[in-house]
Amino acid sequence: MLSEPRSGRLAAWGNALLAGFVSPDDAVLAIVGEDAVHRVEGLPGESAPVGLTLALGRLRALGVTGLRLALPVSGHPLGLSGPPEFNARALDAQEAVVCHGAAHGLVPEVSEAGPAGDVHVEVVWRCLPVREAPPADVPSLGEAERELAEAMRDATAVLSRLDVAGSGPVAEAAIDAYRARSEQGREVLAPGYPPRAVRVLELAQRVGLLVSLAQENGHGGAVSSAEMADRSEALRPVERTARRALVAAYNSVVEERERGVR
Repeated sequence: MLSEPRSGRLAAWGNALLAGFVSPDDAVLAIVGEDAVHRVEGLPGESAPVGLTLALGRLRALGVTGLRLALPVSGHPLGLSGPPEFNARALDAQEAVVCHGAAHGLVPEVSEAGPAGDVHVEVVWRCLPVREAPPADVPSLGEAERELAEAMRDATAVLSRLDVAGSGPVAEAAIDAYRARSEQGREVLAPGYPPRAVRVLELAQRVGLLVSLAQENGHGGAVSSAEMADRSEALRPVERTARRALVAAYNSVVEERERGVR
């Protein structure tokens, strides 16, 4: 969870484009990011892969009015609605975009080529049918914000008690450094998102980084099997909460539109 999911960028900037906040060129530039090229394969009416600009226009013509993010992992189909084939591909990629307004979904397949230091990343988005149903286990922004605050407090208390790496000043410095690097020259979310969504996304990224730091730095002071089990138990729900909050933030404009807020 250290980097922004590609499906999050596609959902956010695709929503901004669909709502008229950005131009197609600006949306595609933001979605592609540092990758070499993105293409979409399997679009209705297209026999070959097409570029993102054409694909987003075609999705709009097919009736798509919004894009939702899904971040599923084994045992937690977060943001998915079926059918099994789409869910399986999304689970394999651990991310996907689900269209609102037309029964289509997009799953990224990432490939790399080139020598170390000059690697070119290409992404093919597979367009597949989806089931039109509420996405699984996605909270509201308000729920996500409350859950994040509680999870952060509980996990920090447990990790500090166990003296686990990732719960002290070193971790805080790493978090601040990461945020400075990741936010330099980019918007946290695309235009059109409410300030609360930006706040929730930033907090979810911060919590996700804390979990990653704790996981990547060994067992810290948790030397006994019981303490290691305690640490795992503390981290598991925090990571899940952070993923749910990420999805809630990216999907907030679609949810608000459904409720008639905007």
